[in-house]
Amino acid sequence: MAEFFGVLGFSFTVTGPIFVLLGLGVLLMRTGMLTDAFVAVGSRLVFTIALPTLMFLAIARTRIEDSANPALIAFGLGMTLAVYLFMEWVARVFVQPARDRGVVVQGAFRSNMGIIGLAYCVNAYGEAGLAAASLYMGMVTILFNVLAVVTLSRSLHKSQGAGRMLKGIVTNPLIIGIVLALPVSWLQLPLPKVMMQAGKYVGDLSLPLALLCTGASLDFKSLRAEMGNTLISTLGKLVLVPLLFTLGAMALGFRGIELGIVMLMASAPTAAASYVMVRAMGGNATLAANTIALTTLGSLLCTSVGVMVLRGLGMM
Repeated sequence: MAEFFGVLGFSFTVTGPIFVLLGLGVLLMRTGMLTDAFVAVGSRLVFTIALPTLMFLAIARTRIEDSANPALIAFGLGMTLAVYLFMEWVARVFVQPARDRGVVVQGAFRSNMGIIGLAYCVNAYGEAGLAAASLYMGMVTILFNVLAVVTLSRSLHKSQGAGRMLKGIVTNPLIIGIVLALPVSWLQLPLPKVMMQAGKYVGDLSLPLALLCTGASLDFKSLRAEMGNTLISTLGKLVLVPLLFTLGAMALGFRGIELGIVMLMASAPTAAASYVMVRAMGGNATLAANTIALTTLGSLLCTSVGVMVLRGLGMM
């Protein structure tokens, strides 16, 4: 019994702080202390400055050979592609109308790794989890963006073009932060203490501010609409993706922090960026918002269960 409560306590330390900050965001929005304008500015600040700074420092302060794991990154890329292809088949068979299929597929495979996934890893493993997860997240995020454009373009019959897709990847602030950090880490270049401390202040803003904005952005009223397709996307994100990633990683021999990162990143809810992309391309934005809201709530429970199981098996 004591061991069970120890496992339960560990799982709560991973997901509990996320739940509190999301709930605080909801509360502050309802009481008027947060506004739509604040959420818009705060989210942009996180995406363009704070989170890239956090990524840069996490990688720059570690030796690249210690934090890079080619096998883990290759697994993440391969499994992401496999899940995408499977969800394309599911959507073609079960999702109507056809123009909503890309929204369902994107909602299932595209994880919010940059905010909630990283927060899970930091809560579970501290700085070591942040460094190891940053490179994994950076490489998989590139594939996320490519596949999201492909599936939405297919279902909405819109052509984005390779040049526009490449521009979106090259100008992604998260990717820029990671790429700039790689030579610093590889060559162990010294950075001014003032720059490092100022960067730490900025980076420390990212996760709490992002979680507050995410909570404030949740729209529970919209869950009444598009429920059928929302459930397909949500079950894919909360059940299918974490199971496939975790079981696949276990089968290939990943254990400890590597297995934990795979499970925690895969268990993160649908990325908020998916809503922005769907809306910009003229897709079903309500369906995208529903999926984000439902997976954000469900992820806390499903991730807690996953942590408990892996912890109980001594694999995490």
